[in-house]
Amino acid sequence: MLPEPLCLIATCDLVAVVRGRAVPASQLASHLATGVGWVPANLSLSPFGGIVNPNPFGSLGDLRLLPDLSSRCHVELGDSTPLDLVLGDLHELDGTPWVACPRTFLRNALADLEREAGLLMQSSFEQEFQMPTDVRAAPFSLPSLRKLEPFASKLFAALAAAGLEPECFAPEYAADQYEIPIAPAIGVAAADRAIVLRELVRELARSENRAITFTPITHPDGGGNGTHIHLSLIDATGQPQMGTPTELSKLAGAFAAGVLRHAPALVALTAPTPASFVRLQPHRWSTGIACLADGNREAMLRLPTPISIGGRPAEPQTRLEYRAADATACPYLALGAIVHAGLAGIRDELLTPAILHVEADVLDDAERSQFEATKLPTSLGEALDALETDPIARHWLPPLLLEAYLGVKRFEVAEADRDADAVATCARYAAHY
Repeated sequence: MLPEPLCLIATCDLVAVVRGRAVPASQLASHLATGVGWVPANLSLSPFGGIVNPNPFGSLGDLRLLPDLSSRCHVELGDSTPLDLVLGDLHELDGTPWVACPRTFLRNALADLEREAGLLMQSSFEQEFQMPTDVRAAPFSLPSLRKLEPFASKLFAALAAAGLEPECFAPEYAADQYEIPIAPAIGVAAADRAIVLRELVRELARSENRAITFTPITHPDGGGNGTHIHLSLIDATGQPQMGTPTELSKLAGAFAAGVLRHAPALVALTAPTPASFVRLQPHRWSTGIACLADGNREAMLRLPTPISIGGRPAEPQTRLEYRAADATACPYLALGAIVHAGLAGIRDELLTPAILHVEADVLDDAERSQFEATKLPTSLGEALDALETDPIARHWLPPLLLEAYLGVKRFEVAEADRDADAVATCARYAAHY
């Protein structure tokens, strides 16, 4: 007789690790109102396992982790038990939302956007990962895909069964690298989907005894793994409010300008590890220039070129692609911070940034300054300093959440400084992500 499957009621924490407590799947309904117990100090867990010190929690306090059935993933993967995961929100014991809950942070940012600008956010996370094998194959090639079978087909089917609407499975440029774009979703669901995708990839890899990593970069000389966040503003009826790729609407232009204005602080939340900044350099197809560009994959904000084949209209396709992110970022924090930055631009009625139409390398200093009003940090430490000193960005996160986040990330900076070796740092993050 097979044991009853367990369902994990989980949160995605500050270091993008899914943690929670499991209950028998048949008993999940009895936990909807009261959830499962949780400890505040769990928010200060590092990627490497221990609770960092100092942290704002100590050994005190209790919370409840309440499941949200809309996020549930229940998928058969061929094992004796299915993967059963439901994401949730952290609450005080009286039911009050906990101010340091990452999912609540995103929910509140989206509520501000809707209340102040009348806009909803539709987004998707386009994620890259690496699965090393003994077989060498050319980028984008049929052998590169076939060497992963039947894993690739099983994964695509699992993602579809989970309702993530995968669009394709792509062998990518770096060695053993793959990418799976999924359909966009509105609101918090987009971040939930990003988390579920990562865990489905990891779970299927585990079941087949395969190595897998979503790390930003495995070696300083290698290719990087990005998480490209596609963003579009819509109104309450679902109508696009972006304008066109050649002429953004006033609201979309102001949103883009806000993202670029707060770029140094943003990357502390979207590219939040020392390994992230090994990848976040020119000529790595990540972010070589903090600007808005037409089609340029080196730009922090990219306007993907619309498809006209088949008579498709441009306006519904118009979106921003934020490229300075990777899978070491908690999707709730990353998307919430981008929303806050864009909303700040809307509040201040910023003008649409100039759109770069050429490679950044051909610009002279005067031309480059037109497109890059801000310089990106070159390390996580610099990015954290930018987050702390940006008079607007430092107030995006409630004080308790900001304190916990800075504590964890300053610990990671110290660990990387102790390594004093980018190769070792990259290897460490590859092992843990």
